[in-house]
Amino acid sequence: MSITVNLYYTGTNGAARKFAEEMEQSGTAALIRAEKGNLKYRYFFPMDDPETVLLIDSWTDQEAIDLHHASPMMATLAALRDKYDLHMQAERYTEEDEPESDEQFLRK
Repeated sequence: MSITVNLYYTGTNGAARKFAEEMEQSGTAALIRAEKGNLKYRYFFPMDDPETVLLIDSWTDQEAIDLHHASPMMATLAALRDKYDLHMQAERYTEEDEPESDEQFLRK
């Protein structure tokens, strides 16, 4: 069962966007994507809130998340969050092995 965490980073004066840009440009995001069990690590920008960045972070299971949280990478993330004075909000979702399909509603 995969686990997805939506993390909302909020700051002021464009700090959240600068944080996401530094995560990408420094290679930190790529290192996280390469961690065992990571399925997705992507930033998005809400159109109605220029001071917030949404990170969609998906993992194979809780063990993969726990390993990520125990890694030295978390110190890097914490330092960047402090640098940009960001506040966070999280939503957590699990996906069953056979999720209900919404295929009939999707245009591909």
